[in-house]
This record gives sequence, C-alpha cells and structure tokens, in this order.
Amino acid sequence: MFPGLPACSQRADLCVMTWLLGYVDPLDPSFVAAVLTIAFNPLYWNVVARWEHKTRKLSRAFGSPYLACYSLSVTILLLNFLRSHCFTQAMLSQPKMESLDTPAAYSLGLALLGLGVVLVLSSFFALGFTGTFLGDYFGILKEARVTVFPFNILDNPMYWGSTANYLGWAIMHASPTGLLLTVLVALTYMVALLYEEPFTAEIYRQKASGPHKRS
Repeated sequence: MFPGLPACSQRADLCVMTWLLGYVDPLDPSFVAAVLTIAFNPLYWNVVARWEHKTRKLSRAFGSPYLACYSLSVTILLLNFLRSHCFTQAMLSQPKMESLDTPAAYSLGLALLGLGVVLVLSSFFALGFTGTFLGDYFGILKEARVTVFPFNILDNPMYWGSTANYLGWAIMHASPTGLLLTVLVALTYMVALLYEEPFTAEIYRQKASGPHKRS
C-alpha cells in the first residue's frame, strides 16, 4: 500500500480516487489544458480524415492526396507536441508521490519510455509516412495488411507505444497527475479505435470488392 493511501475494505475504487485527488487538483489550469489536448487530438484527426475521405476537398485544395496527407500530418505532429507540453506542465505544477520518487521507479519509467519509443518508431517504419498519418483516408492504400514487427506481436502498437511513453514519463516524474492523465490517454485511444478500426476495414473492403481509383 502506498504511504498515505487510506485503508478501506469497501468501495476501494472510491478510496483510490479520494487518495489520488489528494495529489491532483483537477481545476488547475495546466491540468485542464492537458485533459483538453488529450481528448481533442484523436477527435481532430478522425474528424478531418473522415471529412477528407467523404469529400476529397483537401486533396483537391492541395492538388494531390499525398500533399494533403502531409499537411494533415504537420498539424497532428504540432498538436501532439502541444499535448506532451501540456502533460509535462500539468505534472510539474502538482505534487510528487513520495513512494514513486525512487531510483527503482525512475528506472522502471525509463524502461517504459524506451519500450514506447521502440513501438512508436518501429510502427512508423513499418507503416511508412502516409500509412502512419491516415493515408488510407486520402485514398493512399497499402497492397496488404502490415504484419511485420511490431504488428506481429501487438495490435495498434503506435497507440500503445505512445501510452507507454506517457506512463514512463509520469513514473520518472513520480507524478500522480501524470498517472491519471496517462489513463486518460489510454481511454481516448481505445475510444478512437472503436471508430477507426471499422472505418479502415470498410475502406479496404471497398478496395477488395472493386477496382481502386485514386482521387
């Protein structure tokens, strides 16, 4: 049991949240900013990519589906940098957890961060640039499903690698705020996948059912 965690035999989830809120101020502006960026980013790229798939307006505006995809990727990267900045600021503005502020915990966090980097980078190299940044929605389709590492050991490794990065970063900072925000990161990715996976599968089903035409 962590120091300061109240003993409770019933409704343990409520006890944990009460204990956690002793470290986390949910009304702190930096925490609110982190929550908003975490929730907004997957919503943004899904809405824009689906709009593009339906209208092809970005492809027409840029004169090429590739240029349109590259433009979306720039905005996604900038938003992800902003999310990481807000995440870090939220951690730094709130108290540390003494039981996590140890060399062993720091080493664990560093290992998780390293694992996350490996998953994210290997996913990027396996998918390629357009595959990583929703090229399917722009009509830039792959010939076959990607099955090389890390997709041969884990579904959606890009998302879980990103989650591992945030978890490792939170542990390295001994931050309950970071841990809570990491849970939110994981939840937003899980919700995003509920929309992304069926939609992407439908894109490739349509490709398989007839000749593919690039817009």
